[in-house]
Amino acid sequence: MSEDSTREQRHHDRMQRKKEVIDAKIAAAQEERGILLVNTGNGKGKSSAAFGVVARALGHGHRVAVVQFVKSRSDTGEEGFFRKFPEQVRWHVCGEGFTWETQDSGRDTAAAQAAWAIARECLADPSVNLVVLDEMTYAFKYGWLDLAEVLAAIAARPRLQTVIVTGRGAPEALIEAADTVTEMGMLKHAFKIGVKAMPGVEY
Repeated sequence: MSEDSTREQRHHDRMQRKKEVIDAKIAAAQEERGILLVNTGNGKGKSSAAFGVVARALGHGHRVAVVQFVKSRSDTGEEGFFRKFPEQVRWHVCGEGFTWETQDSGRDTAAAQAAWAIARECLADPSVNLVVLDEMTYAFKYGWLDLAEVLAAIAARPRLQTVIVTGRGAPEALIEAADTVTEMGMLKHAFKIGVKAMPGVEY
């Protein structure tokens, strides 16, 4: 057998073994239910990844609710796009902006609690397939919301409903409760070298 043939045979055998492992895992994963995903970490893209799942859900005809806990602006590209699907998407901008802008903890607390009231309704609605709780982790960091209450509501949601929570510094109890957790890291960011946040990229 030639060297090329031997190399090809080794590759084939390795891929066959890999396929057998993956096929076994797929066969074992038969439970159908919604999951809790957490996108956390100091890197960019936590909300963007969640909105990618929103697009995927719409492609399957699902209904989605997005509740934004910090962002206060309504000129983002994602909101402008997803509001074109009013029959499928409920979009709630509930934040007062970043804490260093508001400098008013009472106002921030009231805004977070109002957002949570909307989120609770969405979490209790079996017609909503996906709920995105954008930048919710900050509500726990600053004590605006009770984590145990939030986790209880998420646990009691309809069986097929999926929830995505985004934001830095996800608390350990939230990570423990989640089915899938992604921690996004920061290697480089254009803002640090003086590049302005550009529409269509950053918002």
